[in-house]
Amino acid sequence: MQTYLLFAAALLYAVCAVLPTRLGKLISSVTAGAWLLHGAALWQGMMAPGSLRVGFASMISAAMWISVMVYWLENRNFALDGLRRLVMPSATLAAVLPAVFPGSVFQLDHAAPAFGWHIAVAILAYSTLTIAAFHAVLMALQESRLHARPAGSGWFASALDQLPALLTMEKLLFRLIGIGFVLLTLTVLSGILFSEQLFGIALKWDHKSVFALLSWVLFAALLAGRRWRGWRGKTALRFTLAGFATLVLAYVGSRFVLEVVLHRGIA
Repeated sequence: MQTYLLFAAALLYAVCAVLPTRLGKLISSVTAGAWLLHGAALWQGMMAPGSLRVGFASMISAAMWISVMVYWLENRNFALDGLRRLVMPSATLAAVLPAVFPGSVFQLDHAAPAFGWHIAVAILAYSTLTIAAFHAVLMALQESRLHARPAGSGWFASALDQLPALLTMEKLLFRLIGIGFVLLTLTVLSGILFSEQLFGIALKWDHKSVFALLSWVLFAALLAGRRWRGWRGKTALRFTLAGFATLVLAYVGSRFVLEVVLHRGIA
């Protein structure tokens, strides 16, 4: 059932990617339908009594699910049709990833009932900061196009030209980073709590913990620099991408190697 839902969501995302701009209401309705199907498929695939199925594919798919939600909500306030032409093709591919790489089952029988919430908050944190990184790259490309103004154009250039003004994009970026940082902070704190319950130590110093903490420090520095030093532009881009890269290494990168390259389960 989950596979059918994933492919149905992917099909609707693909339809959204090619519908003409003038069909705004239809695009909004189809996007909402695809998002609901995608969410139902992720929930069905990841949640089970006493266990949790996770993997790099489900994390990427969840990130794009959040991306679609943000696009759908923000499109009501700003003209983000250019963003649609970038988000929807990515969501189409991400939606079917869990069907190809289902991940591994993690038993929760001996974990505290709230441990599932720790995992959920961690996924939300990763997803939100994934959007922020994607958003920062778009801003860099948008700014480069404004300065260079290349002669040629295509669907990607057209999508960039339809994005909101850079100041608006910057406000959206730091809103996303702020939300993601709060979620990441909750993830780190709850991770310390459950580490003590599961392993008997306050913090298990493995690669996941080190990279997650490094990511937290980078995003904290970015928000502090923005608040007191007015950081923006390339500085904000570097910190955003560095923080996101370490977050990827904390989980998704290692899961990809374990599941796809080494064919191992959760460690």
